[in-house]
Amino acid sequence: MKTTPIAKINLGLNVVERRPDGYHNLETVFFPVHINDELTLNPMPDATEPWSLKVISDTPIDCPPEKNLVIKALLMVKENHDIPPVEVILNKIMPSQAGMGGGSSDGAYMIRLLNETFSLGMSISEMQQIAARLGADCAFFINPVPSYATGIGEKLTVLPEGIPQLEGKWLALVKPDVAVSTKEAYAGIHPHYPQKNCLDVISQPIETWREYLVNDFEESIFKTLPVLAEVKQQLYDNGALYAAMSGSGSTIFGIFENKPDFITIRYASIYNRIIKISQK
Repeated sequence: MKTTPIAKINLGLNVVERRPDGYHNLETVFFPVHINDELTLNPMPDATEPWSLKVISDTPIDCPPEKNLVIKALLMVKENHDIPPVEVILNKIMPSQAGMGGGSSDGAYMIRLLNETFSLGMSISEMQQIAARLGADCAFFINPVPSYATGIGEKLTVLPEGIPQLEGKWLALVKPDVAVSTKEAYAGIHPHYPQKNCLDVISQPIETWREYLVNDFEESIFKTLPVLAEVKQQLYDNGALYAAMSGSGSTIFGIFENKPDFITIRYASIYNRIIKISQK
């Protein structure tokens, strides 16, 4: 069976508290983006090994198979369910270290795919509990609809109406060829509560988001990777209603009223995508 894990962007990302366990409490809105990897699961009942993994990617993947989130997800599910040997094929299309949750999505969709393939009967809540063990934003991808996230990103409140003012707008994604270290990103953070909660801001007209909808990682990361700040400003200079960095990665996204055709020309040498937003 095959599935297609999707990406996400963060609409606002505020690091509000440092926790006793060393992690940080966040406030953010996850918004799904239909850029996909491809994940295939083939039962291999006669195989001698419990699993095999083949990763197809245009760029080198510096990750031992047993540490890949799809295999970690498989092993977590196997803790409570009898699953025969399987062949896993992961075709990586989403860029890595992009702040779009590609690896997290792959792991979460693996849980979903196992549940469907072997009729395990796990509920969304059960799958989210497993996914939360994989990573902070993994639980979102079990039910990837617009959601307000708190805790380390695992406490999710679905926005039943989505974000109406985004319907029909255009989303541009630009990822320069630079990488952001999550450890370094958090090292530059000084936890604090924002002037306005991101959940409240997204209910306002998009024209107000530029002032109030903040990604706290930008302040420190833009100092070390000024190319990201330059791309963000270029998007605004070319008519973006709102632009920001997604998560703690190196993707800058912009929201436009009309299709921003200049993106594919100006950023032809680096990763870019233009998507019309539809929440239907």
